[in-house]
Amino acid sequence: MIVTTQQMQEFEEAAFARGVSAAALMEEAGKGIAEVVRQFEPVAGSLVLYLGKGNNAGDALVAARELRKDGWKVFGRLCVPAAQMKDLPRGHWGDWVEVIEDARTRDFPRGPLVLLDGLLGIGFSGEMKPELAAMAEEMKVLREQHHARIIAMDLPSGLGAKHAVEADVTACVAHIKDLLVEDGAERNVGRLALVPLRELGGIQGDASAMVMTPRDIRHWLPHRPNDMHKGNAGRVVILAGSRGFFGAAELACRGALRAGAGLTTLLVKKAFYDLLAARVPPEVMVKCVDDYREALEMKADALAIGPGLGFQSEDEVLEVLRQAPMPVVVDADALTMLSQNPETMDEMNGLPRLLTPHPGELDRLLANYPGWHGMSRRMVTEMLVKTAPKRTLLLKGARTVIATAGEVTLFNSTGHPGMAGGGMGDVLTGVCAALAARRVPLHHAAGLGAWLCGRAAEIAGREGICASDVPACLGRAVLDLKSGCL
Repeated sequence: MIVTTQQMQEFEEAAFARGVSAAALMEEAGKGIAEVVRQFEPVAGSLVLYLGKGNNAGDALVAARELRKDGWKVFGRLCVPAAQMKDLPRGHWGDWVEVIEDARTRDFPRGPLVLLDGLLGIGFSGEMKPELAAMAEEMKVLREQHHARIIAMDLPSGLGAKHAVEADVTACVAHIKDLLVEDGAERNVGRLALVPLRELGGIQGDASAMVMTPRDIRHWLPHRPNDMHKGNAGRVVILAGSRGFFGAAELACRGALRAGAGLTTLLVKKAFYDLLAARVPPEVMVKCVDDYREALEMKADALAIGPGLGFQSEDEVLEVLRQAPMPVVVDADALTMLSQNPETMDEMNGLPRLLTPHPGELDRLLANYPGWHGMSRRMVTEMLVKTAPKRTLLLKGARTVIATAGEVTLFNSTGHPGMAGGGMGDVLTGVCAALAARRVPLHHAAGLGAWLCGRAAEIAGREGICASDVPACLGRAVLDLKSGCL
């Protein structure tokens, strides 16, 4: 559920009126925030608390108290003396916090450096006061020059203001706030993690959209019965790869395999058969075809079309897109073909199709839809599926958004900037096709695919990763989904 900050404040006041303790909520929130830190920084290091005078400071102090048990060394950057904090945060203050004046000049011990943003809460609006803006700038310098990780609580302080904190992770308390998924907010928000609060769980907000969390989407993943075999684990047929773009086909195949497809077949033209057959994983069946329309005659539960495919056989590919009765994941060159042949888009309206454009591919598709300028990413995505009841559109980006007519619009929460490299979309195509082949509805397959690929990239590492590292981490990502990680 996505709520406004005003709705959240009203719900908190209603909870207090019915006897819910603000101290108890702070305790639960702080412990949840500590779990977020543990997930993203499992090795103890230096924790710098950037504290205002409000209850956000109390949440930070509770989190720090819990993290001290793991060996974290706690430092405090205060915008007011501790004695001037509100009663609740002041009650959590202790001499175990080492107060420092300027973290940029501090020589911290070796190990991770985490900055916990507790300057401002959801009641803030306008521009930050100079002393708070200076602290936000200090955090930015530590992040850029010392590779500190910033974890914001609820909202990055000053979100929407000129000097707002730029967080790597935002631990949103109780419910996701609408400001966090607005266009452009991802630069400040980073990875979204939800810290649920039991007493604030029943709020009614925007039911037409949601940010995906494991507790909301793990039931979409189909259970594997004990007597399952490859024939009923999903048959995926992939049309991908051309001269100079063999890697795209390989990545799509690896994505499908690691996402659990029972049988994966790659269709290739004769000119590329030997090269691709030697390259793809041994579990992939490579079938040489004279015409891609042979895919229409194959026993397949889902198709994936487009990664590195080229345009030499455009008429054949378009015919498959128009005729295939099974779910089809459409990516890369196949999307470009659709943008150049809008009549095919119309002919596919009644067929199950998942389109997965990146922003550039979206711009080409939108050339056939006048009047979209000024729309948000969410609005554009929803517009492109409005008249096609079986079409799902997954718009890639730092905050991937997924829409299907009549379904709740989805925002992804996982991933990191290390995914900004070639091939990530090819892996996603294979993953989504494997899920669709297991009869997961395309809307859910897209959501699961985006969440799992993002989480797999987090497991693979923040730096020095490439798309080929992601498939091997999908198994652990599935376990994290099932166990309900943040």
